Amino acid sequence: MGQVISDVKDILNYQNSKKKTTSTRKEILRQMATDENTKQNLVKKVLATQRAKYGASGMKTRGQTEDAVLTRLKQETEQPYNEKKQSNLNKLKNTRAKKKNLLLSALEHMEKLVG
Repeated sequence: MGQVISDVKDILNYQNSKKKTTSTRKEILRQMATDENTKQNLVKKVLATQRAKYGASGMKTRGQTEDAVLTRLKQETEQPYNEKKQSNLNKLKNTRAKKKNLLLSALEHMEKLVG
């Protein structure tokens, strides 16, 4: 009887753990979506500001120097967000509910009874 109660507790604990894991995953994904929107808006703002500076200084043609500067600004602006995204992806990979193998648990219990 004690084994049955233990198995039921394990199942209930797994269900709670699974709910918690699902909630954690949703929160991480929500955070990633928010970060992506923030990153896009910030990149647009930085690039628009730089283009306005070029326009104010009288640059009318788009040259290689301007492209290089804009590419560098974009990369520098995106870098912290890309690092955070990678960190969140690692968190997602490591977020799993632990499920106890009930068959192995029963076999262990039988070994204790027999042995």
